[in-house]
Amino acid sequence: MATVPSVSYSITVRLEVPAGGKAVSQLTHAVESAGGVVTALDVTTAGNEKLRIDVTCAARDTDHAQGIVDALEAIEGVVIHKVSDRTFLMHLGGKIETKSKVPLRNRDELSMAYTPGVARVSMAIARNPEDARRLTIKRNSVAVVTDGSAVLGLGNIGPAAALPVMEGKAALFKRFAGIDAWPICLDTQDVDELVRTIQVLAPGFGGINLEDISAPRCFEVERRLRELLDIPVFHDDQHGTAIVVLAALTNALRVVRKELGEVRIAMAGAGAAGTAVLRLLLAAGARHVVVCDYLGAVHKGRDDLDESLRWIADHTNAEGYAGDLRGAVKGADVFIGVSAPGILTGDDVAAMAEDAVVFALANPEPEVSPDEAREHAAVVATGRSDFPNQINNVLAFPGVFRGLLDAQAGGVTQEMLLAAAGALAAVVTPEELGPNYIVPSVFHPDVATAVAAAVRESAGGRARGMTEA
Repeated sequence: MATVPSVSYSITVRLEVPAGGKAVSQLTHAVESAGGVVTALDVTTAGNEKLRIDVTCAARDTDHAQGIVDALEAIEGVVIHKVSDRTFLMHLGGKIETKSKVPLRNRDELSMAYTPGVARVSMAIARNPEDARRLTIKRNSVAVVTDGSAVLGLGNIGPAAALPVMEGKAALFKRFAGIDAWPICLDTQDVDELVRTIQVLAPGFGGINLEDISAPRCFEVERRLRELLDIPVFHDDQHGTAIVVLAALTNALRVVRKELGEVRIAMAGAGAAGTAVLRLLLAAGARHVVVCDYLGAVHKGRDDLDESLRWIADHTNAEGYAGDLRGAVKGADVFIGVSAPGILTGDDVAAMAEDAVVFALANPEPEVSPDEAREHAAVVATGRSDFPNQINNVLAFPGVFRGLLDAQAGGVTQEMLLAAAGALAAVVTPEELGPNYIVPSVFHPDVATAVAAAVRESAGGRARGMTEA
């Protein structure tokens, strides 16, 4: 699928041109002729004979960026000095830092913040461990934990390569919910080691955000940690995705005037995200769902069902459909894809019911071209930022954890997830709701606060004894 220039592939080219020639006027033309977009052009040094200029532009990918550089270099009189990838520059030295919340200007302040004064606080917590939430960062801290086995759409690239993603997650926690989050990348993919390591790290945190751990291990890791810990454990790839999908589908169905309990839903993807989306949809009232994996529809007659697929077979596909995804999509009101790129065509969407809803969420390339899908479907959503209706987990997890921490919750319930989805959907007002606006912008000021309030109210301030999602 053809893509458009994106800031994700933004470069700055430092070059030199003759001061009196036509090269300056040709720079923008060369970039645009190569298919790029100029976002800034700055003269950094001027002289009688030479000008040094920084040209910043967006490309489609790394090869396209190189093509733009070649086009600039081909201009007569242009000398390329340096090419900087702006995304890599942003990541130099990491994206987050820690800083003290209290002044340390003199010996008195040092004595209170550290020894000997800190000993009094430590002893108070030793006498009453619950005071850790009041007197330490525990009350506002989350561990973002991964084993690097399922990073974005990149696969099993390991813990070190996962660190930039976990840093980004921590930055989002702070930006959207004021939560201090810490990236923790574990060099093991053994379930027992993961569970035990996270368990012994847990006392310093108010919540655990599991991230980019592949299925089916992620299910067991989450289940066991929830049994062991007295703080919330939330696998964002599962539950964050589910919350945003349900919120978006709630509003999409309002647009097309259909009811969740009546529509036929075809899903592609039975992994961690797909299973969580399915569970929340069923809890919200969906009744007619067929889930497909790479072997076709999941049904009770298949002989390859593991525990997770068996659950899906037992709770969906009541008619026992045993065909492929294209057959499941035919006549369906809703398609939800959390699977692989390019598995459907515009013709498949055309075969859906009238006023169809298509959520093609594979990233960076969706299950079906959004442009083709929009020719036939009434509402289309993707996981991409360059199309309307982006299904983005940042709409959910900051507010969810803000609510959990504020309530001092000891776990996560299905009721909390449903409450979060309902609150997120309600941020879009009836006047704003339309085919191209079914979820708010991630920068909408009410998103995190609305979700947090809903989760906090659902939690009821209870810290123990909650049934789990």
